[in-house]
Amino acid sequence: MKSTVLLLLAVTGLLAACTSARDEMSKAGTNRTPVAHNTIVDCPVYDGMKKTSTVLAQTTSGNEVQVTDTINAYFVRVRLDTGGETKVGYMDRRCFGERGNERGNRKVK
Repeated sequence: MKSTVLLLLAVTGLLAACTSARDEMSKAGTNRTPVAHNTIVDCPVYDGMKKTSTVLAQTTSGNEVQVTDTINAYFVRVRLDTGGETKVGYMDRRCFGERGNERGNRKVK
């Protein structure tokens, strides 16, 4: 009897946790539009999230790129125009200085 009650409580807790996580994901609180940033140093734009990935483009300091997503602690996903062509790739966060630590998908105030 005790094991049945414990199992029922565990299943109820799990369902409540899943429901609250789903509700949190469906909230419309994030702005998913790209945020323009200027680079502070010369940085490559990679096709992957490794320093050994293929370089798609090279930016110089002062170039403007659009940060479309903050992928992880080291890289952000960016979109930039080079030579009339739009490229999407990944840049190191340190290319933007302190502004690179801001989230690309900020909460709407």
